[in-house]
Parts: sequence; C-alpha cells; structure tokens
Amino acid sequence: MEALAHMTGYAGSEVEVRGNGTVSAFRLACTPRLRTKSGWADGNTTWIEVSCFRLLAEHVAASVRKGDAVMVAGKLRASVWEKDGQAHERLVLEADTVGHDLNRGTSVFRRRPRLSSTETREPDEGPPDDEAEAAGPSQEERAAQAAQAA
Repeated sequence: MEALAHMTGYAGSEVEVRGNGTVSAFRLACTPRLRTKSGWADGNTTWIEVSCFRLLAEHVAASVRKGDAVMVAGKLRASVWEKDGQAHERLVLEADTVGHDLNRGTSVFRRRPRLSSTETREPDEGPPDDEAEAAGPSQEERAAQAAQAA
C-alpha cells in the first residue's frame, strides 16, 4: 500500500541537482495559519525533503526557486541510514507532480519542445542557452504559424 500525499508550501531551499540532472531535491516548508483568541498566528513549520526523478527533475531544477509557493503530490518514503552507530530516519516526498501554487502568485508555463521522430537528443546536450529558445514559440508566434499554414 502506498502512502500518497499532497502538500502545499514554500520551497525552503534552492533545488539541488544530482546524478547528471536525473535527480533533483529541495526542502518544502509548510506552515499552517492557526486562529487564536487574539487573531491569527503561524503554527509549527513542517519541513520535508522533496525528491524528483528523470524529466520531472529537469523541469523542477529549471522552474523552482527558493521561496516559490509550490504544490507537490507524490509518495511518502522513509529514508533510513546509520551514522556513528545511531539509526536515523527522514520522511521524503517522492514527487509525481510539482507546480507553482497560483493562490499565492502567478506563473508562466512553457511547454517542453517536442522532438520529431527523426530527431534525437544527444545525452550530453544540455538545455538551450537562450530562455526564449527553451520556451518554444509564444502564443502569438503559434497563431502566426497557424495563419501561414492555412
């Protein structure tokens, strides 16, 4: 049985990239607002590590910055290790989906360019240098291309 979780909060650290870009991780801070007799107050902050793999890892590394409001859905995993004879355990949220929380701000989505069936991406080829090139054509450019094709 899987322990599925959905959490919203703020990226509490910059995204750390490992494994030639196939793994990325960041700390997620979730602080509830509590109603008290004198008004509203912050509750205790829950910190959890979010791990992302493969294509999601690349996209998270390119999109999420420290302080961004994010939503994460995935599986809770226990990471267990031993150090100096003591057993340690940490909960990790293995992300299936990560996105900006649009209740707290705005975001611009850029679709990943599709490769044609004859194109292949070189394994050591990084993302495009130009941010506009990485984003692909804008809505206006797509509309102009569609008008030309018609």
